[in-house]
Formats: sequence, structure tokens, C-alpha cells
Amino acid sequence: MNNLGERLFKLRRDKKLSQEEVAEKLNVTRQTISKWETDQSMPDFDKVVPLCELYGITPKELFIELKEKESSQNTECVIDLEEEKLKTSKKAKGIASSVVLYFLGVVWIMISIPVMNMNPIVASAIFLLICGIATGIIIYVCIRYKKIKTPKETEADKLKNQISDVVAVIVAIIYLIISFKTMAWHLTWIIWVIFGLFEEILKLIFMLRSYKDEK
Repeated sequence: MNNLGERLFKLRRDKKLSQEEVAEKLNVTRQTISKWETDQSMPDFDKVVPLCELYGITPKELFIELKEKESSQNTECVIDLEEEKLKTSKKAKGIASSVVLYFLGVVWIMISIPVMNMNPIVASAIFLLICGIATGIIIYVCIRYKKIKTPKETEADKLKNQISDVVAVIVAIIYLIISFKTMAWHLTWIIWVIFGLFEEILKLIFMLRSYKDEK
């Protein structure tokens, strides 16, 4: 049974008693029995023992199932909440790792060619490999630890997307201005890498904020 009223109804039905018969034996009105069975009210303390004797059970047997079910439901809620926190934590760590890799990629491309005099093709290949690993981590954690979003999280995503869209327009303008002025199209593409890095940092900030709210 999900609640006391349903349990009382089942016990009375199993004993093949009408509400009038139960009311007469307990010296209460039929309406009182009806309220007990529809959870509009609970039996008074002095009626619990006679009620249990009538149905052939102990007060403990009457209430223990309800307590066990309530305890089980509370435990399930706690477990679900802990699982969601763990997922959020792992997802945040994964994205944080990818952000670090993007930073390392940018640092690598900045020093490998001008400082280490490495072949540009080899340096670029290593840079793309680092970015690929970082992107793979992001895709994996987003799919592996996907969660159902609450209305609050949906609103947060809208805000994050709006910020990202505005920054993307600004970055595009900066990219075109610098590229046309310097004509260094082979270098200015790094601006988009920096933008991608910004987006991942933005995701991480919103995720950590969500994780903090859950706590």
C-alpha cells in the first residue's frame, strides 16, 4: 500500500466488513471511517489498538510497511541525488582536463615553431592531435554523463548560448580585421582556437555553478 488510507481500506475489505460495521464496532461514524480510508484524517490514538484488534494485526504491522516504503523512497532519492552529483563532478573534471589540453596546445604552437625551430607541419600536426584529444574528452563526458536538465539549468543554458553567440560575432569581426590588415591568414586562425577555449571555460563555469547549487 502507498499510504495508510489504502491499507485500512484493504484490511477492511479483506475482513469483508462494511464501513458501517467498522464504525459501529469502534463507536465512530461511518464518515470517520471514510475519512481514514481516503487519508482526509488519521485514527485517533485511542482508536488504533481497537482498530488493529478488529483487523487482526498489531499497530506495528499497520505502520511498519508504510515506514519501510517511505524509508525506501527516501533512500532512492538520496542515491539518485548522489549519482547526479557524481556525474556532474566527473563531467566537470573531464571538461577541465580538455581546457588544460587546449591551453597546452596553444602554448605548444606558440613555442614549437619560433622557439624550438620545429617543422611547421609537424608542429601543426601535434597541435591538432592535442586539440583532437581535448575534443574527444568533451564529447565523451557529455554523452557518458548526460543528465536530465531542470528548468533552471535550461535557463542557464540559454544564457550561456547567448553569451557564446555574442562572443562568436565579436571574434569573427576581430578575426577578419586582423587577417585583412596583416594578410597572415595562416596564423590568424589561432583566434578560433582561442574562441573554442573560451567556450569550454564558459561551459566549465556554468557546470561548476550548477554543481555548487546542488550541494
